[in-house]
Amino acid sequence: MSLKRAVFLDRDGVINEDSEEFIKSPDELKILPGVKEALQLLQDAGFVLIIITNQSGIQRGILSEDDLTAIHQSLRERLDPVFISGIYHCPHGPDDSCDCRKPKPGMLLTAVQEHEIDLKASFLIGDRWSDISCGNIVEATTYLVLTGKNTEYDPLKFEVEPDFVSNNLKDATDSILSHL
Repeated sequence: MSLKRAVFLDRDGVINEDSEEFIKSPDELKILPGVKEALQLLQDAGFVLIIITNQSGIQRGILSEDDLTAIHQSLRERLDPVFISGIYHCPHGPDDSCDCRKPKPGMLLTAVQEHEIDLKASFLIGDRWSDISCGNIVEATTYLVLTGKNTEYDPLKFEVEPDFVSNNLKDATDSILSHL
């Protein structure tokens, strides 16, 4: 059996605009410029596309699992014909001791098993230190994009070091494809 290459993507701040108030409905979901085109290029290059996202708004009672399902259904429809192989979320808060909340690798490891992924041949793209730390733990190549919470990269203030820093998902995609 041959393992597949994947690109793991954080959602808020990478695929769509982030929100201080949590995204609670499909109407609040705003896809960032160039995302659909970038994902199409990655898919055309043979990558499995998987979203991993912390969603503590569920535990906090700000949105429900049904709300999140509707948001992700809308996301899939807006990205069509790009195929997202899986969307994994952690509903727990930062103070929980779960194994799934990034920077812990639980969501990634579940996706790896379900989709037969080769982590060392895969990439993780995120906008926060917790995303990059998660990718580093599993030895995926990490990209920090500057479209979310971090609009600039200061290595002295960032808790972990990404392998690469890109302005946005399109730039990260171009970099990934140039190294194949």
